[in-house]
Parts: sequence; structure tokens; C-alpha cells
Amino acid sequence: MNDVPETARYTLWQMVLYMLRLGALGFGGPVALVGYMQRDLVEDRKWITQQDYKDGLALAQMAPGPLAAQLGIYLGYVHYGIRGATLAGIAFALPSFLMVVALGWAYVAFGGLAWMQAVFYGVGAAVIGIIAMSAKKLTEKSVGRDKLLWAIYLVLAAVTVVTESEVAWLFIAGGVLVWLLRAPPKWLSKTSIHAAAITQAPLAGAFPGFIDASLLAQIGIFFAKAGAFVFGSGLAIVPFLYGGVVTEHQWLNDKQFVDAVAVAMITPGPVVITVGFIGYLIAGLPGATVAALATFIPCYLFTIIPAPYFKRYGKAPGVVAFVDGITAAAIGAIAGSVIVLAKRSITDVPTAMIAVLTALLLWRFKKLQEPVVIAAAAALGLALYPLMHS
Repeated sequence: MNDVPETARYTLWQMVLYMLRLGALGFGGPVALVGYMQRDLVEDRKWITQQDYKDGLALAQMAPGPLAAQLGIYLGYVHYGIRGATLAGIAFALPSFLMVVALGWAYVAFGGLAWMQAVFYGVGAAVIGIIAMSAKKLTEKSVGRDKLLWAIYLVLAAVTVVTESEVAWLFIAGGVLVWLLRAPPKWLSKTSIHAAAITQAPLAGAFPGFIDASLLAQIGIFFAKAGAFVFGSGLAIVPFLYGGVVTEHQWLNDKQFVDAVAVAMITPGPVVITVGFIGYLIAGLPGATVAALATFIPCYLFTIIPAPYFKRYGKAPGVVAFVDGITAAAIGAIAGSVIVLAKRSITDVPTAMIAVLTALLLWRFKKLQEPVVIAAAAALGLALYPLMHS
């Protein structure tokens, strides 16, 4: 596909509006968000080809940073280059950033948000149903009946469940394995090596450990490291944030950090946008802005720098095989993360029923909008939580 707007079936403004809507209404975290992009942009609107989507998902999983944001940036790049990537990324992150800043203000002004636990009780359970259905669709589309891809998928799902984290080198290993078995190079084919190596090049030596005395500089350095070195999704970044924000710097206490994670789950858009809430609690609006920019700029750079090579070499057999392998690994990790999150969100019979009912409703009613489900789950949480915890 050419890198010119004339080949697109949509305008740049239409893509920006879609990303704004997804950022404002897309609940469920990275698993659900990448599923929405597959459904809306590939299947329904046909703006993006399945191959471009797979390339974007593979690239997002190979590079560190928030998975859904990177995929959105790449899809903006597909037809409109750096301008499209930039506007798509801003549009995707901005709505949820404004929401978490508003919640941060309310949290500080009113001394915590007691209602948050009740809302999360219902919403957290519904999110499990949403992401389970998204993982199912991604598995059917990208893994299918391919035995080799299923093996990689299952290994990554199991590792994610056992370790409760995403093991980055296994994604690369999955891609290399399929590449070597399906499209073995005559002698390490230059096209395949270059495409794979270039996508990894930015990972080395980014953000050296220099120290600045000012608080905003410390916030910027810490959150830049979070964006530059944490792979995958909100699932992976939470322990990293806890270690730095609570244990190392002692900017927040345990209760404040748990509330920050709850904010991430009850607001739409990327889960990692909770960095805006954390930054606000540390240093107000400047802290929120610095934390968000520092987290997202690395993932933006790690997407647009290798993107041209993916588009240029993406049809080479070695690269296709590599992308297939890493995509299967990525989706396996996503499926495993459903189980990990379920263990934390499904705590009793009512939450289990909410999760199952959500999945059944989304399976039965294909056009049912997720925000409607989230709103209903929030109302159930507000009603049931006091009864279950009285």
C-alpha cells in the first residue's frame, strides 16, 4: 500500500474523529481497545487492511509502551504518515487524559473518592466480559487453525497467567521461530534481518539515568522510563509504577495508588493514562501533563521510526512469517491477561454473574455498545457493593 492519502478510503479527519471517539468511549483496557480497532477499522469500515492491522499489532507488541496507543498511532500512519500518526495518537489519548485530570482534581478537593470502589466493583467485572470477547475475536482472526501459531499462542497465554506479566523476549522468539520454520533465509536473509533489527534498534540505550533535582524533572525521567522500558499493556506497567511511585520515590501511599489503578479501569481509553492521575496527585496539572507526555513520547517514537520499514518490507516472506509469529504471541499474552485480570476483578458470585452476562450480551447482540454495558455495570456496582460489603 502506498504512503499517500489518495489510497485511503477515509479522510484524515475521519480517522481523528474515530480515535477521539475511541479514546472517549472505549472501555476495557488494551485488550478491548485493540479488539475495537480490529472490528471497526478492518471489518466494518474496511479503512485498514488485515495485513496492516497485523503489522501494527506486531510492531506495538515488539516495542515498549502502551499497546493500544501504539497500535492507534501506527494505524494513523498507514495512509497519512507522520501527520496521521501524530494526530491519531493525540486524539486517542486526549479524552481520557482530560477525564483523569478532572478526577484528580476531585480526588484532591474532596479527600478521595469513596464511590470509586463501588463503581469499580461492577465495572471491573464487566470489563472481564468485554476483554474476553475481544480476545476471542482476535484469536479467531489471527490464529485460526494454524497449529504452530496455536502452540505459540498457548505458551504465551500460560506464561502470562503464571508470571502475571508479559515476557518481552518471548514475543520476539515467537516471531523468529515462525520465520525460521516457514520462510528460512538462505543465509539470514537481509530483508528479514533488517526489518526485524530496525524495529528493535530504538530499544537500546534510550533515556539514560541522569538525575535532576526538580520534582517535574524527576517525574519526567521516571515516566519516560515507564514508557521506554515497559512492554505490552496496563497489566505490565502497574507493578513498574508501584515500584517507582510508592516504594522508591514515595510520592503516593498504597491507598492512593490503588485508587489510581481504579481510575484507570473506570475511565475509557488506554489504561496507562492513569499516569495523568498519578502526576496530578504529585504535582497538580503540570505533574499530570509531564507524566503523560513522558510516558507517551517514547511509544510514539518507537512506532513512527520503524513504521516505514514495516511498510516497505512487510510483504517479504520472512517478514510475513515473523509478524505472524509475534502476532500469535501477542494475542496469547492478551488472552492470558484476561485470566490475570479476572482473578483481581471477580471476587464473588455477583461479579462473576456480571462478567458472564456481559460476555453473553456482547456475543448475542453484535451491535451492543460497550459504554452502555459499562454504565449498567457501574449502576449495578453502586447498588450491590454496599450489600456485599456491609
